[in-house]
Amino acid sequence: MLRTYRKILFFGGLCFVLIWFYRSCDSSETELLEVEEQSPLISEYGHTLNDFVVVRDTVMEGDTFGAILDAHGVSQNKIYEVATTFRDVFDVRKIGIGRPYVILKSRDSTAQTQLFIYEKNRIDYAVIDFRDSLQVYHEKKPVTLIERTASGVIQGSLSETLAQQNLSPYLAEGMSDIYAWTINFFQLQAGDSFKIIYTERLISDTIAGGVDEIKGAYFAHKGESFYAFKYLSEAANAVPDYYDEEANNLRRAFLKAPVKFSRISSRYNLRRRIAHYAYKVRPHKGTDFAAPVGTPILATADGTVSAAERKGGNGIYVKLRHNATYETQYLHMKKLNVRRGQKVRQGQVIGWVGMTGNTSGPHVCYRFWKNGRQVDPFKTDLPKSEPLAQAYRQDYAKKMLPLKDQLDCIVLP
Repeated sequence: MLRTYRKILFFGGLCFVLIWFYRSCDSSETELLEVEEQSPLISEYGHTLNDFVVVRDTVMEGDTFGAILDAHGVSQNKIYEVATTFRDVFDVRKIGIGRPYVILKSRDSTAQTQLFIYEKNRIDYAVIDFRDSLQVYHEKKPVTLIERTASGVIQGSLSETLAQQNLSPYLAEGMSDIYAWTINFFQLQAGDSFKIIYTERLISDTIAGGVDEIKGAYFAHKGESFYAFKYLSEAANAVPDYYDEEANNLRRAFLKAPVKFSRISSRYNLRRRIAHYAYKVRPHKGTDFAAPVGTPILATADGTVSAAERKGGNGIYVKLRHNATYETQYLHMKKLNVRRGQKVRQGQVIGWVGMTGNTSGPHVCYRFWKNGRQVDPFKTDLPKSEPLAQAYRQDYAKKMLPLKDQLDCIVLP
């Protein structure tokens, strides 16, 4: 009997323990299930957006800074203070149509506007903080640079070749700038090829921000090879420039053309017959670059404006004196962007393509003088820039050689 009683006590206790353990586990699971899942923290513009009611919008036609903020409960006094006291920091008159903005409001029942954030571009933004004392300042989104490589074989144009590989069109513009003095991009041939090493911006770790810089490039054109490597020396007032594998500067005193991404519609020809003059022989002492109306016209070299006017068949034109040897002229402009006596720099916009004067279509007629005589710039040995100083060549070689090896290892598609 005693043994039976002990068995009953043992099994009873065991059941009690099992029941207690089961209920304990079940209770813990219930408690875990009842814990609310917290939203992930969202950090943007230097603030935790979870702390605010977030309103995202875009500046529409007819919107003004005052109207936008007034619609979100900001007092006229605050709007006036921003527009006057902080005019030098943020000019409210210059908010642009299509630019995004963000308004951060308090999460309480008042829903007061606490911050206004205006995106000037994909990286830079302005912040107006209405909390406590008014603050207006500028910030940048975090940008990460990623190194990439690309290559291609020209079949049509450089832009078309890049587009076929879903590469940024800015690479074409970058290469045309680098090789503006050495390669005529209007005369690329099928089979020409390129390789490039460049960095791309990644904004806030997620948004593609475009090409940052081209570090090194290789271009094969008409059987010749052209290397280009970006380098900044430690010389006073030095600026980054591109040099070849022998440290020669790729820049020349003159650009190859006064417009980007255009085509030559008529060359320098002393026996050309012109329809406008009943197909009589009229020497054409310029090179015509066809381009849409409004295309920027660039000064091909540093110089001083000796003429900027409208005259006869030339239409609206600019003439530049570069030195005692060289002059250039740019005809048929739509509009001037310089005045007589003004000094200009190479690549500066001096006007825009038009159809003024004697012309049958939009283009710029580019004329070139050497020692007072009009010549064909494409058949003239133009002066070169100074090569890299000897003092910096060892440092240049140290930075250039790894890039050259990397370029040489890129396989063409």
